[in-house]
Amino acid sequence: MNLVKSKKHRYDPPLARQADQDTLISANNTLAFDLYQKLKNGGGNLFFSPYRISSALTMICAGARGENLEEMANVLHIVPLLDKFWLGCATNLGVLRSVTSQDRLHRALSRIDYDLKQRGVLGKDRPKDTFCLHVANTIWGQEDYEFLPQFLDVLAECYESGVRTLDFAKDPERSRLTINEWVADQTGERIKDLLPQGFVHEMTRLILTSTTYFLAQWKYRFSKQATSGGIFHLLNHNKITVPMMRREAELKYAKGDCYQAMELPYDNCEISMVILFPKPNRFETFQRSLDTDLVNNVLMKLKNEDIGLVMPKFEFSSSFNLSSTLTTMGMGLAFSDKGDFSGMTGSNDLFLSDMLHRSFVSVDEAGTEAVAATASVLGTGRSARVHEVTIDAPFIFLIRDVKTGNIFFIGRVTNPSLVTDAPLSSMC
Repeated sequence: MNLVKSKKHRYDPPLARQADQDTLISANNTLAFDLYQKLKNGGGNLFFSPYRISSALTMICAGARGENLEEMANVLHIVPLLDKFWLGCATNLGVLRSVTSQDRLHRALSRIDYDLKQRGVLGKDRPKDTFCLHVANTIWGQEDYEFLPQFLDVLAECYESGVRTLDFAKDPERSRLTINEWVADQTGERIKDLLPQGFVHEMTRLILTSTTYFLAQWKYRFSKQATSGGIFHLLNHNKITVPMMRREAELKYAKGDCYQAMELPYDNCEISMVILFPKPNRFETFQRSLDTDLVNNVLMKLKNEDIGLVMPKFEFSSSFNLSSTLTTMGMGLAFSDKGDFSGMTGSNDLFLSDMLHRSFVSVDEAGTEAVAATASVLGTGRSARVHEVTIDAPFIFLIRDVKTGNIFFIGRVTNPSLVTDAPLSSMC
């Protein structure tokens, strides 16, 4: 495996307009719910990282041109960040050649990524292993392709990355194993064998992998001594017994006609989990209406309240090949041999083969995807103002950046998994 990379480097911090960053975050959040509406029909639990998906595809946009770029920009909602200008007359007939500048787009994402990484920087008051968000996107290309300097410059200046080349044509199995090894390393060995045997073949020319590793402890932890079995109501009206965590804390809380919502901060107060708990008989209706407007309206209603919270522990994984989903959303050219990625190599013979995404989530007394940690003791005092909230039926949750509103993860729990006692691996 070789890494083809520009000699240029990213500026720290990257220079980008705040308005462009806000536009890109809004685009990511819109894509989050677009994807949710497409993926929700699979049934069962669901978890994915829309931010990593959108940022990975935005990186691919650096090599997209023409109608292919237009399709991708529309699906990603990033058209406002693309500037089109004209370069002289291409013929004596006065036909102008248009060029689309992506400079604002990639600089905005570079700055957002940079600021995000600062969320995990340890300070003197923050213990080790209390927060980590490790993300990686990689483009894997056929080794005998010569990538354009302009494309490599964008990857280096905005993404601190390059193109990893493999010989898909002559040795697809070794290429598959190499990618799987890289993914396992990026996820602390949590995700292994991402690409199944036979998935990579002689005609593969480009693969994009996106990985995420998240670790955070609650600001107000649950007591393990307070966890006990409780009833959870499934969508089919059956009941199961699952471990239910219990605690009292001052949380941001809101209530609507068909839902309850609350925000659970992590220990750095920079990231939080927002739980959207529809009334059991309104879950499907609430889920169909889920979009940025609904969520923004809920977030604006959140107010500090004393909450007696009961919620299930859960642990599960989700994996998707997003090529078919993104094709139905309007990005068909990118995943066909008609896709124009001439901004990568100067020719049109390179195309996006697959985009694979897998996530794993575990929520327990200590936090989310947390290594075993000491739990705080539940307070014994009870206020007359306490709202009792028992999450005993399917719910939706978001993990977001509090300052910017950027949604990193979105998930749905319809049937909580049993949590193992084995400590989770930590790579941070």
